[in-house]
Amino acid sequence: MQVAAPGCGLGFCVAMAKESRAVVQVFAKAPQPGEVKTRLIPVLGADNAAELHCRLVRHTLGTVAIARVGSAEIWTTPPADSAFLQVCKRLLGLPILMQPEGDIGARMSHAVRDGLSRGSSVLLLGTDVPCLDHEDLRAAHRALLDGADAVLGPAEDGGYWLIGLRRHDPALFEAIPWSTSAVLEHTRQRLRSLGWRWHELPARWDLDRPEDLMRTAADPRLASLIADLMQPA
Repeated sequence: MQVAAPGCGLGFCVAMAKESRAVVQVFAKAPQPGEVKTRLIPVLGADNAAELHCRLVRHTLGTVAIARVGSAEIWTTPPADSAFLQVCKRLLGLPILMQPEGDIGARMSHAVRDGLSRGSSVLLLGTDVPCLDHEDLRAAHRALLDGADAVLGPAEDGGYWLIGLRRHDPALFEAIPWSTSAVLEHTRQRLRSLGWRWHELPARWDLDRPEDLMRTAADPRLASLIADLMQPA
């Protein structure tokens, strides 16, 4: 049975009851040229790769706003005072929080634990999946409301683009071979060992490699993300 998305005011939800409110955590690096979208720099150049990163962040935040499943926040890396992130904070009213030191697993574990102190569930996602749809986020939220302990959004490269949780255990994020094609399967194995029930969303693809640019350009919904960024041959 589907559960209707909770009603909210304009922008991001901030006043839902804790029993049903998700904390939506968007992991987004500060858009420093040369530090983001590095695998696309040979094609786009450092400045355009950073601009693409900014567009993907805006695109993701827009999708989160449309989904209206809870309160959103950005978890970033130094420098947190980047002009782009400050615009997000000022115009969208989003909290900007710092990721702690450690590998991506340690950083996600910290964020999830923090989010669950403020909401009934956490949806944690990155900004590399332009084909993410607001219905994906609503489906993840419904699964958690219906009793799943976790939700995974599988990525075609063997990772995951979203993890949703109603409970926290640091073991879920420890000793995972991050940045490999084995991340998703290791996470499934860890969920099994914890005895948790989980739900999986449809597989999605990341915009991370040069070949992904052509996939983006071929999608009428997404082509504008890169249309003016491709450098002349």
